[in-house]
Amino acid sequence: MARRTKAEAAETKEALLDAAEQVFLEVGVTRASLEQISRCAGLTRGALYWHFRNKEDLFRAMINRVSIPFQELISGLDDPTLADRPLDAIRLACHAGARHLDTPRHRRVHGILLHHCERTSSFDPMSIKDEFVCETHHTLLQHFREAHNKGQLREDLTPELATDIFHYSLSGMFWEWLRAPEAFSLSQQGPVLIDKLIDMMRRSSPQ
Repeated sequence: MARRTKAEAAETKEALLDAAEQVFLEVGVTRASLEQISRCAGLTRGALYWHFRNKEDLFRAMINRVSIPFQELISGLDDPTLADRPLDAIRLACHAGARHLDTPRHRRVHGILLHHCERTSSFDPMSIKDEFVCETHHTLLQHFREAHNKGQLREDLTPELATDIFHYSLSGMFWEWLRAPEAFSLSQQGPVLIDKLIDMMRRSSPQ
């Protein structure tokens, strides 16, 4: 019985997150109400409040369901030799990220972030997005610094500049994919662009 109840609670939570995606896409995050979301899920507001304290808590859970911190992508590669190859760690983690992101759900959620969020005095959904952006930027900078220290980064690139170039390039690619996902496959074309960008940043003859 307890096992079934736990499974039912998980199903309820997933249904609420699915409903939040739908309602946020239809009316925007600011205009969406918890009543609309619970009704869309076919549940009561009491069921919603059992899982989420408020709309911000629900919104954060929706983002967390699809997001993987960049450091986790690197750790998930499970290749100890990458400690000596920080540029390849970035490259392969981005490959994994592109495969992870290339799904309809990710397009919906990130589309909400880009097109259906407004700041209000009580709730700033973009600040939650900024947390993930900052984590990615910080992890990239760490690895570009390692590449610089190991003599693997181009002489005319500082770790800070390399991080900005790479981060903004990825952001631009991701934006174009969200704008027109039918134009190219993120999981197929993304790694090709990532590889080329990393190759352009490598020192031609490592020290």
